[in-house]
Amino acid sequence: MIQPLLQDEDAILVDLDGTLVDSEAPVRRVWAAFADRHGLDAEAVHSFAHGRPSRETIALLLPDADQGAEAAAIEHAEVIDTEGVIALPGAATLLRSRQPLAIVTSCSTAAATARLAAAGLPVPPVLVSSDSLQRGKPDPECFLLAAQRLGVDARRCVALEDSPAGIAAARAAGARVIALRTTHADEQLWEADAIVDDISAIVEPEPRPGDPYQRA
Repeated sequence: MIQPLLQDEDAILVDLDGTLVDSEAPVRRVWAAFADRHGLDAEAVHSFAHGRPSRETIALLLPDADQGAEAAAIEHAEVIDTEGVIALPGAATLLRSRQPLAIVTSCSTAAATARLAAAGLPVPPVLVSSDSLQRGKPDPECFLLAAQRLGVDARRCVALEDSPAGIAAARAAGARVIALRTTHADEQLWEADAIVDDISAIVEPEPRPGDPYQRA
């Protein structure tokens, strides 16, 4: 059940990694392998890649590399490595609510669906991934496209994001933004309209079978 903080808007536009799922372990492994192949600092690469489509990260870090081959290698690794991916608190309740919703992610559709499956989460009818975009976050294209596919105005949406790039993209699209403290400190999330620990802070838990307070 969605609390009033989200009910005032026409739809929810929600990020995937660090928002709905914890995919930190496989993401680190994928980019650490990339960094090792190219003699780069793994921690710096991981930080730089967060919230960006992989093809943009590769183009910015290795402009002279074979972009197609590098992107294909990252894509393959992201799809097959889902070990350690888990749902974050509140994610299942949000995705199973009746609120119009779209997932807006910087990874590919294949990687997104693999991570959702690994976390035991449903795939909503609208999922905007890097496959559909010319420009990734912090560009607002992804959020504008998600709102369009839902048939709503982005200015009547609330975005749930965990990264500065995602927050900037959502704000540029005109959406209200609630940031989650799942991957970044508050001082990095200052552009959001509100900051909460995770999605469980803005959804009501589903009643358990046999709960004496469960409504008929």
